[in-house]
Amino acid sequence: MKCEKVEILDAKTKDKLCFLDKVRPPPRVCVHPQWYPARQSIRLDPKGKSLKDEDVLQQLPVGTTATFYFRDLGAQISWVTVFLTEYTGPLIIYLLFYFRVPFIYAPKYDFTTSKHWVVHLACMCHSFHYVKRLLETLFVHRFSHGTMPLRNIFKNCTYYWGFAAWMAYYINHPLYTPPMYGEQQVTIALMIFLFCQIGNFSIHIALRNLRPPGSKTRKIPYPTKNPFTWVFLLVSCPNYTYELGSWLGFTMMTQCLPVAFFTFVGFVQMTVWAKGKHRSYLKEFRDYPTLRSPILPFIL
Repeated sequence: MKCEKVEILDAKTKDKLCFLDKVRPPPRVCVHPQWYPARQSIRLDPKGKSLKDEDVLQQLPVGTTATFYFRDLGAQISWVTVFLTEYTGPLIIYLLFYFRVPFIYAPKYDFTTSKHWVVHLACMCHSFHYVKRLLETLFVHRFSHGTMPLRNIFKNCTYYWGFAAWMAYYINHPLYTPPMYGEQQVTIALMIFLFCQIGNFSIHIALRNLRPPGSKTRKIPYPTKNPFTWVFLLVSCPNYTYELGSWLGFTMMTQCLPVAFFTFVGFVQMTVWAKGKHRSYLKEFRDYPTLRSPILPFIL
C-alpha cells in the first residue's frame, strides 16, 4: 500500500514532533533535526526495535498514513573509540604494576623486578593479548553499528581497567608465589593461551571476510580452510570460546584468584552475548545449523 503521509511522535510523551504530507517515493524514514542521526531511534512501536538506516518507507508495513515513534538514544560514541580506550587502559595499568612504580608496593620495591620467570611471562602474555585487541580494532573488525551510548565507555573502562589493576597487583606483588606444579603447569598453560589466541584471531578474520567494506551484510559463518575455524561446526560464537580458553590458560599460568574471578565474570558476560547472537542467527536464517550451541559445544 502506498504511504502518502508520515507522522513522528515522541515515544515517551506521544507528542507530535513532525508531520509530512504527500510523501513521494523513494524517501527514507525522516529524522528529528535536533540531534545527529546516530543519536536518534525511529521505530514502528514505542517499545519496539529501531528501524535500520537502510529501511525504506515504501517497504515498511504501514498504511497510507505511517506513524513512527522517536526516541533520543543520548550522546553517542564510536565503537572504535570505546574499544581503543578500554583496551589501552589494561595494557598500561598492568605495566605500571609490573615495573613496580612508586606508591604501589613498599618503597624498597620501587622499580625492582620479580625473581620468578612466570611473572615476566604473564606480563608478556597479558600485553600481547591487549596489543592484539588494539590491532584488531584498527585493522580487522568491521562494526555493524557505528556508535554506542557514551555511558558505555565509563562502564566498560571500569570493568577492564579495574580488573587489570586487581590482577596485576597480585601477580606482580613481591610476595607472589609461582604455580604449585611449577614449570610443567606454566608450559601447558602457555600452550593453551597461545592456541586460543591464534584461534580467536582466526575467527575474527573469518567474520571480517563475511562482511564487505562499508556493508552491514549479515551471513551465516561457516568453517574455512583454516583448522581453527572448524569449531564453527559446533559453536555459533567461537571467538568467545577461544577467548574463554585464553583466560583459562592465563589463570592456570598465574594461579591467581583475581584472574580466575575475571575469567568467570567474563565467561558469564560472553555467554549472555553468545546466546543473544545465537538467537539472532536462528531468527534471521531459516537454514541455520541446528547442531550449534552458543559458546560451548553440546553444553551451552
